[in-house]
Amino acid sequence: MRTAQYLLVGFLSLCLLACASSNSGSVYSRDEARKMQTIKTGVVESVRSVKLEGTKSPVGTIAGGAVGGVAGSSIGGGRGSAIMAILGAVAGGLLGSAAEEGITRKDAYEITVKLDGGGMVAVVQEADEVFKAGDKVRLVENGETTRVSH
Repeated sequence: MRTAQYLLVGFLSLCLLACASSNSGSVYSRDEARKMQTIKTGVVESVRSVKLEGTKSPVGTIAGGAVGGVAGSSIGGGRGSAIMAILGAVAGGLLGSAAEEGITRKDAYEITVKLDGGGMVAVVQEADEVFKAGDKVRLVENGETTRVSH
């Protein structure tokens, strides 16, 4: 029984990680492929470290609730087992939701760019590429998203 619980927890943890999407400047969704994008150029004015909050989908809540319910049902017997299953499911759901948000939280940069044509913009994206003040950069826009790249 314990082995099955550990396998379930491991499987659900992998599911949480698989649900995480990327806000990297180097990752494109399938819908963005083969669509025209506009390019602007400029110079980085400043870079500030920020955090991208994690996902808050029902997956973490459901997974945590399932694990908590199974774990709670193994405590006590009869009516006590049912009560512990319910309490375990509620507590597991809360913990699963918090765990999903924490696991999928990412480091990011707020990159402020002075455009060559005038004006200033700021773009937030995952911190997977290093930028510093004075860097010449490109801003790639598709109408919904803007990416900063070297």
